[in-house]
Amino acid sequence: MNNTPTGEHSLQLADRSRLSLSGVEDVTGFDETTVLVKTTMGTLVIGGEELHIEKIDPDTGTLRLDGRISELCYHDASPAVSVWKRLFG
Repeated sequence: MNNTPTGEHSLQLADRSRLSLSGVEDVTGFDETTVLVKTTMGTLVIGGEELHIEKIDPDTGTLRLDGRISELCYHDASPAVSVWKRLFG
């Protein structure tokens, strides 16, 4: 799923039970409580209960998910750089 047409990423959450995403590059893991999605803006961790991927379209980079969604958390795509490395490079 690396052919997303644009670098844009958006999400729409309805009633904490239906989530639509764009800018999806890959789904790196999933089960009924956690879904890990690589997006154009970093990795998105979706937490909840009874999570199910309803539809995924690699051509458009979109994903639809349903279940009881309780957490949305982004992890930056760039690796962490230590303060010492930034100062003394």
